[in-house]
Amino acid sequence: MRPFKLVRAQSVSNACELLASGDGHTRLIAGGTDLLGEIKEGVVQPQTLVGIDGVPELHEYDLTRQGLTLGALTPLVRIERDHEIARRYPALAQAAASIATPQIRNVGTLGGNLCQRPRCWYYRSPLFHCRKKGGDACFAADAGNKYHAILGGGGCHIVHPSDMAVALISLRAEVKLAGPAGGRTMPLERFFAGPDQDIKAENVLEAGELVTKVVVPAPSAAHRSVYLKAKERQAYDFALASVALVLDVSDGIVRDARLTLGGVAPVPFRSVAVEEALSGVRVAVVDLTAMGDLAVCDASPLKDNGFKVALAASLVRRALASLLRLDA
Repeated sequence: MRPFKLVRAQSVSNACELLASGDGHTRLIAGGTDLLGEIKEGVVQPQTLVGIDGVPELHEYDLTRQGLTLGALTPLVRIERDHEIARRYPALAQAAASIATPQIRNVGTLGGNLCQRPRCWYYRSPLFHCRKKGGDACFAADAGNKYHAILGGGGCHIVHPSDMAVALISLRAEVKLAGPAGGRTMPLERFFAGPDQDIKAENVLEAGELVTKVVVPAPSAAHRSVYLKAKERQAYDFALASVALVLDVSDGIVRDARLTLGGVAPVPFRSVAVEEALSGVRVAVVDLTAMGDLAVCDASPLKDNGFKVALAASLVRRALASLLRLDA
């Protein structure tokens, strides 16, 4: 590990100034569960780390009748263990509980989870100069791609590693950013960027910008939600595939649906086709198999990851069955 300097930001604006002044050689650090691994692996070599754990604005936590506001430094464990979040936003609490180990959830933050870098073994290895690191080839395209994308891979077949993003997108969350030019707010779905937008980045953060908070609207009276995740082992593992499903159901009819898949694409993948197919349909006639197949109808699996197609479809069926109380 190369030496670096650690400075501590006193405010959001101070953090933005320090980040922007680093000429690309400065990184933010809070929990550090991802960044320190990148540094040790030689993927990044920052000259300065800006500690933001002492910035009060980033610790905001407010749950009211109007909705939920989570500062970027909200520990994952707090989201997991909040009984009111579990009651009003089940998918969010379930997603938080699915992440890594209790030790990591104690120090890992919401902002860090949303902004973490891909776990692709070619990107993480200093032996491969892949496209994400400025090279000419995606080494996952031909072989060694068991954990890679089956949807929207393009020229880079990473999958986005965030569990929280999948749940929050289905919950229609917004993200607030701060930067040298001021703040901006956008739907969280628009925060993520695929390889077709920027091969070297996974989000739209500009120089000097950082995530300050995430805002989740209040659920409707007819709200139901669930987060399901398939992984190779039960502890400390990323999703082979995951599903966050949010439904509004009243009078036996699906009034609204939001379905987001994780572990299958370079960004959290919204299945608009399934959402439209479910809207206005009576619960009794929902075809679980058809909905599962529709969610992955555009999949283009690679040599080693064809199993993800059936796995993701199965998770969609299970999620629908649990919320509609049907037999999967």
